[in-house]
Amino acid sequence: MMQKRGRRALACSPVTAVLATAVLLAAVWIVAAGNAALAQSPPFERITSRYDFKTTVQKLQASVKASQLNIVTRASAQQGAAFLGVKIPGNQVWGLYAPRYAVRMLQASVAAGFEAPIRLYLVEAPDGKVTVRYRKPSVLFKPYGHPDLDAMAADLDRIFAEIVGVVR
Repeated sequence: MMQKRGRRALACSPVTAVLATAVLLAAVWIVAAGNAALAQSPPFERITSRYDFKTTVQKLQASVKASQLNIVTRASAQQGAAFLGVKIPGNQVWGLYAPRYAVRMLQASVAAGFEAPIRLYLVEAPDGKVTVRYRKPSVLFKPYGHPDLDAMAADLDRIFAEIVGVVR
């Protein structure tokens, strides 16, 4: 099976094409489901970047590297779409965390492990404007009702604000 990619053709097996299509459809479904659930979900911190998408990604990567956190997961809808020969605006989800916070979290509440890693969502609009969204760790961990989690979340709130502050 051949997928067009720019001026060159990209050869891939039928299995690879099916998997890539499934990943893209899953990403579209997640975004659609997320939009429907957005009204019922806890509020997001929403930052409009003063940079284009590529520069926003570079600045945020450097900011995470300089922080106490790591990018432990990364999903890129635009890379999945590009594999299919489709160009979409920038769209990435990063999971940020670090072992020191995992230990603190799990000592306070194993159930709270569901919230880790904490997601950072980078979205490029069709007009080129870039937004960065995340839920404050204090909002994510509050329902678990543990003072040690609240203290850790306050530390993480500050770190996340510093990370995204580089693109304000």
